[in-house]
Amino acid sequence: MNENSRKNGFEFDGRVRYSEIDHRGTMTLPALVNYFQDCTTFHSESVGLGMERLREEKKAWVLSYWQVIVERYPKLNEKITVGTFPTAFKGLFGNRNMYMLDAEGKRIACANSIWVFMDLEKGRPARPCAEHIEPYGIGEPLDMPYEDRKIEPPAESRDGEPFPVRRYHIDTNEHVNNCQYVQMAMEMLPGDISVHQLRVDYKKSAVLGDMIFPKVSEEAERTVVELCDEAGKPYAVVEMK
Repeated sequence: MNENSRKNGFEFDGRVRYSEIDHRGTMTLPALVNYFQDCTTFHSESVGLGMERLREEKKAWVLSYWQVIVERYPKLNEKITVGTFPTAFKGLFGNRNMYMLDAEGKRIACANSIWVFMDLEKGRPARPCAEHIEPYGIGEPLDMPYEDRKIEPPAESRDGEPFPVRRYHIDTNEHVNNCQYVQMAMEMLPGDISVHQLRVDYKKSAVLGDMIFPKVSEEAERTVVELCDEAGKPYAVVEMK
Protein backbone atom coordinates (compact mmCIF):
# COMPACT_ATOMS: atom_id res chain seq x y z
CA MET A 1 0.00 0.00 0.00
CA ASN A 2 1.44 3.33 -1.05
CA GLU A 3 0.72 6.08 1.44
CA ASN A 4 1.10 9.80 1.10
CA SER A 5 0.67 11.91 4.24
CA ARG A 6 0.46 15.49 3.01
CA LYS A 7 0.36 18.76 4.94
CA ASN A 8 -3.40 19.01 4.62
CA GLY A 9 -4.47 15.43 4.13
CA PHE A 10 -3.73 11.78 3.51
CA GLU A 11 -3.90 9.43 0.51
CA PHE A 12 -3.41 5.72 -0.04
CA ASP A 13 -3.55 3.50 -3.11
CA GLY A 14 -5.57 0.31 -3.37
CA ARG A 15 -7.01 -2.22 -5.75
CA VAL A 16 -10.61 -3.43 -5.81
CA ARG A 17 -10.70 -6.91 -4.25
CA TYR A 18 -13.07 -9.77 -4.98
CA SER A 19 -14.32 -9.54 -1.38
CA GLU A 20 -15.44 -5.94 -2.07
CA ILE A 21 -17.64 -6.53 -5.13
CA ASP A 22 -21.24 -7.58 -5.70
CA HIS A 23 -22.90 -9.67 -8.42
CA ARG A 24 -22.30 -6.85 -10.91
CA GLY A 25 -18.54 -7.18 -10.46
CA THR A 26 -18.26 -3.66 -9.03
CA MET A 27 -17.48 -2.38 -5.54
CA THR A 28 -20.37 -2.38 -3.06
CA LEU A 29 -21.47 0.79 -1.30
CA PRO A 30 -20.45 -0.55 2.14
CA ALA A 31 -16.97 -1.35 0.77
CA LEU A 32 -16.65 2.19 -0.60
CA VAL A 33 -17.82 3.64 2.71
CA ASN A 34 -15.25 1.50 4.53
CA TYR A 35 -12.47 2.87 2.30
CA PHE A 36 -13.44 6.39 3.34
CA GLN A 37 -13.69 5.42 7.00
CA ASP A 38 -10.34 3.61 6.89
CA CYS A 39 -8.68 6.56 5.17
CA THR A 40 -9.67 8.91 8.00
CA THR A 41 -8.26 6.40 10.49
CA PHE A 42 -4.98 6.14 8.56
CA HIS A 43 -4.79 9.95 8.48
CA SER A 44 -5.15 10.15 12.25
CA GLU A 45 -2.53 7.44 12.75
CA SER A 46 -0.11 9.23 10.39
CA VAL A 47 -0.22 12.51 12.35
CA GLY A 48 0.16 10.88 15.78
CA LEU A 49 -3.52 11.13 16.76
CA GLY A 50 -4.39 7.48 16.26
CA MET A 51 -6.65 5.13 18.13
CA GLU A 52 -4.24 4.21 20.93
CA ARG A 53 -3.26 7.82 21.64
CA LEU A 54 -6.88 8.99 21.91
CA ARG A 55 -7.90 5.91 23.85
CA GLU A 56 -5.31 6.78 26.51
CA GLU A 57 -6.84 10.24 26.75
CA LYS A 58 -10.37 8.75 26.72
CA LYS A 59 -11.23 10.89 23.68
CA ALA A 60 -12.46 10.12 20.17
CA TRP A 61 -13.61 11.80 16.97
CA VAL A 62 -17.05 10.29 16.32
CA LEU A 63 -18.82 10.50 12.96
CA SER A 64 -22.04 12.50 13.26
CA TYR A 65 -23.11 12.88 9.62
CA TRP A 66 -21.94 12.22 6.11
CA GLN A 67 -23.03 12.64 2.53
CA VAL A 68 -21.45 10.25 0.04
CA ILE A 69 -21.80 10.76 -3.72
CA VAL A 70 -20.88 7.88 -6.02
CA GLU A 71 -20.26 8.86 -9.63
CA ARG A 72 -19.51 5.25 -10.55
CA TYR A 73 -18.58 2.04 -8.73
CA PRO A 74 -15.06 0.78 -9.59
CA LYS A 75 -14.60 -2.70 -11.03
CA LEU A 76 -12.76 -5.76 -9.76
CA ASN A 77 -8.96 -5.31 -9.85
CA GLU A 78 -9.25 -1.61 -10.70
CA LYS A 79 -6.55 0.59 -9.15
CA ILE A 80 -7.88 3.36 -6.94
CA THR A 81 -6.57 6.19 -4.77
CA VAL A 82 -8.46 7.21 -1.64
CA GLY A 83 -7.86 10.52 0.11
CA THR A 84 -9.16 12.73 2.89
CA PHE A 85 -8.56 16.12 4.49
CA PRO A 86 -10.30 18.37 7.03
CA THR A 87 -12.04 21.47 5.69
CA ALA A 88 -12.94 23.20 8.98
CA PHE A 89 -12.83 22.91 12.76
CA LYS A 90 -15.39 24.87 14.77
CA GLY A 91 -16.24 24.41 18.41
CA LEU A 92 -16.91 20.73 19.14
CA PHE A 93 -17.00 19.77 15.45
CA GLY A 94 -14.69 19.00 12.57
CA ASN A 95 -15.62 18.85 8.88
CA ARG A 96 -13.83 16.46 6.56
CA ASN A 97 -13.94 15.66 2.83
CA MET A 98 -13.07 12.28 1.29
CA TYR A 99 -12.54 11.24 -2.33
CA MET A 100 -11.82 8.19 -4.46
CA LEU A 101 -9.94 8.49 -7.76
CA ASP A 102 -9.35 6.04 -10.61
CA ALA A 103 -5.95 5.23 -12.15
CA GLU A 104 -6.18 8.34 -14.39
CA GLY A 105 -6.91 10.59 -11.41
CA LYS A 106 -10.58 11.03 -12.29
CA ARG A 107 -12.98 11.23 -9.35
CA ILE A 108 -15.11 8.13 -8.76
CA ALA A 109 -16.74 9.18 -5.48
CA CYS A 110 -16.58 11.93 -2.88
CA ALA A 111 -17.99 12.72 0.53
CA ASN A 112 -18.54 15.44 3.08
CA SER A 113 -18.65 14.56 6.76
CA ILE A 114 -19.14 16.11 10.20
CA TRP A 115 -17.36 14.71 13.25
CA VAL A 116 -17.82 15.53 16.92
CA PHE A 117 -15.01 15.32 19.49
CA MET A 118 -16.13 13.15 22.41
CA ASP A 119 -15.00 12.78 26.00
CA LEU A 120 -15.57 9.03 26.35
CA GLU A 121 -15.18 9.08 30.14
CA LYS A 122 -17.96 11.66 30.58
CA GLY A 123 -19.95 10.39 27.60
CA ARG A 124 -20.45 13.83 26.08
CA PRO A 125 -18.92 16.15 23.47
CA ALA A 126 -15.82 18.12 24.43
CA ARG A 127 -13.93 20.99 22.84
CA PRO A 128 -10.74 19.65 21.19
CA CYS A 129 -7.41 21.25 22.09
CA ALA A 130 -5.10 22.72 19.45
CA GLU A 131 -2.97 19.55 19.63
CA HIS A 132 -6.00 17.52 18.47
CA ILE A 133 -6.57 19.80 15.46
CA GLU A 134 -3.40 21.45 14.17
CA PRO A 135 -1.56 18.29 12.99
CA TYR A 136 -4.32 17.63 10.42
CA GLY A 137 -4.13 20.96 8.59
CA ILE A 138 -7.01 22.43 6.60
CA GLY A 139 -7.82 21.95 2.90
CA GLU A 140 -10.08 23.73 0.42
CA PRO A 141 -13.53 22.02 0.32
CA LEU A 142 -14.21 19.77 -2.66
CA ASP A 143 -16.38 20.98 -5.51
CA MET A 144 -19.51 18.91 -4.83
CA PRO A 145 -23.21 19.57 -4.13
CA TYR A 146 -23.47 19.93 -0.35
CA GLU A 147 -26.83 18.94 1.12
CA ASP A 148 -28.26 20.00 4.46
CA ARG A 149 -27.52 17.72 7.37
CA LYS A 150 -31.16 17.26 8.38
CA ILE A 151 -32.82 14.31 6.64
CA GLU A 152 -36.57 14.75 6.41
CA PRO A 153 -38.30 11.34 6.24
CA PRO A 154 -41.43 11.05 4.07
CA ALA A 155 -44.75 11.20 5.92
CA GLU A 156 -45.65 7.57 5.18
CA SER A 157 -43.52 4.69 6.44
CA ARG A 158 -43.75 0.96 7.05
CA ASP A 159 -42.24 -1.06 9.87
CA GLY A 160 -39.46 -3.47 9.03
CA GLU A 161 -38.70 -6.68 10.90
CA PRO A 162 -36.85 -5.91 14.18
CA PHE A 163 -33.40 -7.49 14.63
CA PRO A 164 -30.71 -7.54 17.34
CA VAL A 165 -27.30 -5.89 17.28
CA ARG A 166 -24.80 -8.73 16.84
CA ARG A 167 -21.10 -9.04 17.64
CA TYR A 168 -19.99 -8.44 14.05
CA HIS A 169 -21.71 -5.02 14.11
CA ILE A 170 -19.44 -3.74 16.93
CA ASP A 171 -16.22 -1.72 16.58
CA THR A 172 -13.40 -0.77 18.99
CA ASN A 173 -15.60 1.80 20.75
CA GLU A 174 -18.02 -1.03 21.66
CA HIS A 175 -20.66 0.62 19.46
CA VAL A 176 -22.22 -0.36 16.14
CA ASN A 177 -19.75 0.62 13.41
CA ASN A 178 -20.72 3.48 11.09
CA CYS A 179 -20.74 1.26 8.01
CA GLN A 180 -22.92 -1.37 9.68
CA TYR A 181 -25.83 1.09 9.84
CA VAL A 182 -25.47 1.53 6.08
CA GLN A 183 -25.48 -2.24 5.58
CA MET A 184 -28.57 -2.58 7.78
CA ALA A 185 -30.41 0.11 5.80
CA MET A 186 -29.47 -1.42 2.45
CA GLU A 187 -31.17 -4.64 3.50
CA MET A 188 -34.42 -2.67 3.46
CA LEU A 189 -34.07 -1.48 -0.15
CA PRO A 190 -36.72 -2.77 -2.55
CA GLY A 191 -35.11 -4.82 -5.32
CA ASP A 192 -31.67 -4.46 -6.88
CA ILE A 193 -31.07 -0.71 -6.61
CA SER A 194 -27.75 1.06 -7.22
CA VAL A 195 -27.32 3.94 -4.76
CA HIS A 196 -25.71 7.11 -6.13
CA GLN A 197 -26.06 9.30 -3.03
CA LEU A 198 -26.01 8.26 0.60
CA ARG A 199 -26.67 10.48 3.60
CA VAL A 200 -26.53 9.26 7.19
CA ASP A 201 -27.38 11.26 10.31
CA TYR A 202 -26.03 9.39 13.33
CA LYS A 203 -28.19 10.17 16.37
CA LYS A 204 -26.98 7.85 19.13
CA SER A 205 -24.90 4.71 19.46
CA ALA A 206 -26.40 1.23 19.48
CA VAL A 207 -24.52 -1.44 21.43
CA LEU A 208 -24.43 -5.22 21.61
CA GLY A 209 -27.81 -6.65 22.62
CA ASP A 210 -29.87 -3.64 21.54
CA MET A 211 -32.81 -4.29 19.24
CA ILE A 212 -33.13 -2.32 16.00
CA PHE A 213 -36.64 -1.41 14.85
CA PRO A 214 -36.48 -0.20 11.21
CA LYS A 215 -38.96 2.25 9.70
CA VAL A 216 -38.84 2.38 5.91
CA SER A 217 -40.16 5.21 3.71
CA GLU A 218 -40.07 4.99 -0.08
CA GLU A 219 -40.42 7.76 -2.66
CA ALA A 220 -39.74 7.79 -6.39
CA GLU A 221 -36.20 9.16 -6.01
CA ARG A 222 -35.16 8.02 -2.55
CA THR A 223 -35.57 5.53 0.28
CA VAL A 224 -35.22 6.64 3.90
CA VAL A 225 -34.58 4.06 6.63
CA GLU A 226 -34.81 5.06 10.27
CA LEU A 227 -33.02 2.53 12.49
CA CYS A 228 -34.77 3.03 15.83
CA ASP A 229 -34.85 1.78 19.39
CA GLU A 230 -37.95 0.22 20.96
CA ALA A 231 -39.35 3.67 21.76
CA GLY A 232 -39.07 4.74 18.12
CA LYS A 233 -36.08 7.07 18.64
CA PRO A 234 -33.51 6.66 15.84
CA TYR A 235 -29.97 5.46 16.28
CA ALA A 236 -29.36 6.56 12.68
CA VAL A 237 -31.37 7.96 9.77
CA VAL A 238 -30.18 6.73 6.37
CA GLU A 239 -31.23 8.25 3.04
CA MET A 240 -30.37 6.49 -0.23
CA LYS A 241 -30.98 7.97 -3.68
